Amino acid sequence: MWKGRFKEEQSDLLKSYGASVHVDWQLYRQDIRGSIAHARALLEAGILTSEEFRQIEAGLLEIRAEIEAGKFEFSQDLEDVHMNIEAELTKRIGAAGAKLHTARSRNDQVALDFRLWLRDACEGLSGGIRSLQVSLVGLAERHKEAIIPGYTHLQRAQPVFFAHHLLAYIEMLDRDASRLADASTRMDACPLGSGAIAGSTILLNREAVARELGFSKVTTNSMDAVADRDFACEVLADIAILGMHISRLSEDVILWSSTEFGFIELSDRHTTGSSLMPQKKNPDIAELARGRTGRLYGNLMSLLTVMKGLPLTYNRDMQEDKEAVFDSVKSASETLAIFAEMFDAASLREDRALAAASDPLLLATDLADRLVEGGVPFRQAHEIVGGLVAVAQETKTPLHKLDATEFAAASPVLTPEIVKATFDLRAALAARGTTGAPSPENIQRELSRWREQLR
Repeated sequence: MWKGRFKEEQSDLLKSYGASVHVDWQLYRQDIRGSIAHARALLEAGILTSEEFRQIEAGLLEIRAEIEAGKFEFSQDLEDVHMNIEAELTKRIGAAGAKLHTARSRNDQVALDFRLWLRDACEGLSGGIRSLQVSLVGLAERHKEAIIPGYTHLQRAQPVFFAHHLLAYIEMLDRDASRLADASTRMDACPLGSGAIAGSTILLNREAVARELGFSKVTTNSMDAVADRDFACEVLADIAILGMHISRLSEDVILWSSTEFGFIELSDRHTTGSSLMPQKKNPDIAELARGRTGRLYGNLMSLLTVMKGLPLTYNRDMQEDKEAVFDSVKSASETLAIFAEMFDAASLREDRALAAASDPLLLATDLADRLVEGGVPFRQAHEIVGGLVAVAQETKTPLHKLDATEFAAASPVLTPEIVKATFDLRAALAARGTTGAPSPENIQRELSRWREQLR
């Protein structure tokens, strides 16, 4: 590649240390696609003849087929996927292959390949997110009448429909898909033609190359084009946030499947046992996903740290960009797929969930609302109900079963009729009709909207 300048062979240790083909071989489809588009531009510029272009295109497609069939041998001595493909092409077709790199640097070549790969990856991740959303909608629809306790500080707070809880994660996942779509938009500029740093004196039709590769525009600064890895950092950040959402969902699954909660039943296909304790049924998928989130965070910090002190333009440090990205995309894709499968087979133990949601303390706020409707200022209403809760705790009496005299002494607004109506669980949920609240009508409307949107 640079033997004209150097007189000594590279150290074997340098070859091993500097090689990236064990990682970046995954860019082979994008590399071959970009090379064919570049060759077509060289043809139009008169650098290649029609026969030379035909040889290059046919040779590259033949190499691609061999890689996909597992018959192509990558060499560490050739450093990366780009040189492996180019060297093999030249070996097969001769001088025409040696012309392919005209007006191109590995700097703009890898910038192109990485953008193409990440654009495809974002599309794949978005599909995985949609599949998980569909799975969650399905689980919510199977149990749309089920009620569970909602929690704050991991303490029972207020009752909600199980479907409402799942819909919260569907909203989070939709933001994740939106962020990936935004990232794809910002990487929609073709860097090929930027050369190593300052373009080339051989003028190629960059716009035509961009159109062939599916870009809407070309980059407008050659230095920024080869030095930019913002798009990779952005996707890693998006995946880290996605991982955080899945980790939170994992924590709910882990809690709900415990004996103490007993809300959710995971299938035997998606759980494991213990090597010692025969009774165990463990939610390993959720635990693994929760653990992998740390890797997603670490990959983001790895690339940000690589890039933070680099002067323009390309520096070899940037070779470290791909491993983190490939790992995060693979991990997130696998997690989305297994979670969609897990929730398709999961079910809610509605009796256990309802028993927990029937705790009358979950409707203490509703009791304060009745006082407000009766003209009591909210802060005073809050204090009154707090006092009733204290009495219930001291006497070990369920809140709704306190004597009528206790309610009357607290406030004349709390008549037996109002108290009885307040502690009707389904009526309490039906009353939550504001936009975004968990009334049955709102839940049904949201499930229908998501089902249609995800179709």
